[in-house]
Amino acid sequence: MEKIRKSEDEWRAQLSPEEFRVLREAGTEKPFTGEYTDTKTVGVYRCRACGTELFRSDTKFESHCGWPSFYEPADSDKVVLIEDRSLGMVRTEVRCAVCDSHLGHVFHGEGYATPTDDRYCINSISLTLEPAE
Repeated sequence: MEKIRKSEDEWRAQLSPEEFRVLREAGTEKPFTGEYTDTKTVGVYRCRACGTELFRSDTKFESHCGWPSFYEPADSDKVVLIEDRSLGMVRTEVRCAVCDSHLGHVFHGEGYATPTDDRYCINSISLTLEPAE
């Protein structure tokens, strides 16, 4: 898998200011405002910055947390998990393995009735949805 490396100026030219804030500066969109929070469309979710396949709709579930939730990535090699100690707590950040864009966070052991007991809490603005044909 070849990494995509761009300068900050190149990312700014490609992304909207809000996309840049979330994807490149590890921001978070406001809960219940994202395009994919409640969508049920069948398809593939890709990284908005580089187009890498990250999640599939069959692993999306309703967590009622305000962001799209998935119980596993489409391919574990396509995401990188990083310890995040910001905001005075320990969390696990999820990044795209190809372009290093911030996607959201993953939480484990919250008791959701999913096969993995993981909740990949992902910003809608970090994704694009490619509907199945």
